[in-house]
Amino acid sequence: MDLGVNSTSRRCLRWSLPPLVNPPPHPAQLLQEAEGTSEHTAREIQEHFCQAEFLEFAQSQHKMYSVAAAVSNVSVAQHDVTYDPQASWLKFHLGISRYALYSRDDPAVLQLLRDMQSMAVVSADYTQDEKALKGACDCTQVVKPSGHHLKLALKMRNFAKAMFKPMRQQRDDQTPEDVFYFVDFQRHNAEIAAFHLDRVLDFRRVPPVAGRLLNITEEVLQVTLNEDLRSVFFTSPANNTCFFAKCLYVCKTEYAVCGSPDLLEGSLSAYLPGLSIAPRVSIASPFTRSYTFAGREEWEVNPFYCDTLKQMYPYNSGNRLLNIIDMSVFDFLTGNMDRHHYEIFTRFGDEGFLLHLDNARGFGKHSHDEMSILAPLTQCCLIKRSTLLRLQLLARPAFRLSDVMRESLQADPLRPILTEPHLLALDRRLQKVLRAVQRCVRRLGEAEVVTRDFVKVTAGPQTATAPGRAR
Repeated sequence: MDLGVNSTSRRCLRWSLPPLVNPPPHPAQLLQEAEGTSEHTAREIQEHFCQAEFLEFAQSQHKMYSVAAAVSNVSVAQHDVTYDPQASWLKFHLGISRYALYSRDDPAVLQLLRDMQSMAVVSADYTQDEKALKGACDCTQVVKPSGHHLKLALKMRNFAKAMFKPMRQQRDDQTPEDVFYFVDFQRHNAEIAAFHLDRVLDFRRVPPVAGRLLNITEEVLQVTLNEDLRSVFFTSPANNTCFFAKCLYVCKTEYAVCGSPDLLEGSLSAYLPGLSIAPRVSIASPFTRSYTFAGREEWEVNPFYCDTLKQMYPYNSGNRLLNIIDMSVFDFLTGNMDRHHYEIFTRFGDEGFLLHLDNARGFGKHSHDEMSILAPLTQCCLIKRSTLLRLQLLARPAFRLSDVMRESLQADPLRPILTEPHLLALDRRLQKVLRAVQRCVRRLGEAEVVTRDFVKVTAGPQTATAPGRAR
């Protein structure tokens, strides 16, 4: 993410969009206070990592692996674990405000990306939501149990925590036409690309994500204390190290992921502050899809659905509906149809931004543009002025979205992240978003469609048009 001073990406990110929607946050608009968070974090670390039972078990496990490694003439590294109050992950947590997860060019985020790419892994486990699905976790730390694809929680030597999603598909693979969106593979490169796109769009609502080539023997198997996780490792007929998930769905050896022979690439997503520090709530999207083979939701059959939605709390005032529309634009650009819930920090109330989490089902089909994802925009005919200005900027030849994304993604060590057809699809989809806005403006007038940020939303009758063929 270290871009040159004159790079297209950096000039785009620094472009002044009057009026900017992110004034410097007042301390009351920050998610956490530095002093209280540091003390709480240090206390949690001390309680979790300084118990005699933990130390004894960790030492015994390391001794066991050391003996086994010695027989195989392999060395097992030992890592010092140190709490650093200036750690990049802690600075990232402290920088979260009412407006975004981080500020533009936040040096802590750039350092966090580098740390996730290179820092030693000292612990590996299943994620809390996967444990919740099995009924084996502290569910006070889970917003909403979700997902059935393998993902791991990794801890670094400075107590940074990241979610690892392994590679399941090659870059050139597309989602087969007969596969439903809710059983599609989760793609690690989609998580990486979504973070960069969210940053380029100036939303900054996706936690930092970096690609990493992981040695799953040394950095998962040898550091995990979870017997369930250790038990699903095996050696394939090709002598590659593999593992699979123990869960309710596709959790068999034929669905395993394998290294080559131990190296496996994946995405590392930075964890948000724990729920005990920064509570979040998960809310069903008003434009959720039917997760059945033949079901249809009201918004899919009623073109005036948004008129009713605008009369309902919390979409009848404030910015919630505008943020839903922002998210639909983001999801349309990535092709992600799997947005059934959204999360917000409770501290910021109704005016807080929506977190753009779980983006691994994006970038599945570069040859198809799913126009139904844009329903919040096309039915409600509203968009933030700041969002529109950014989209118009990225449609200019000097700041073409595909060019900015191509350059931004070059900073990731797993490059290329997206194939050229996926990058070009971004330009095509961006034009469709702008045409949808133009149609709304022609019918209702710019004053009714383009809305200033952080103001009341006014609901007008019959804002939607009947579904038509997309241009």
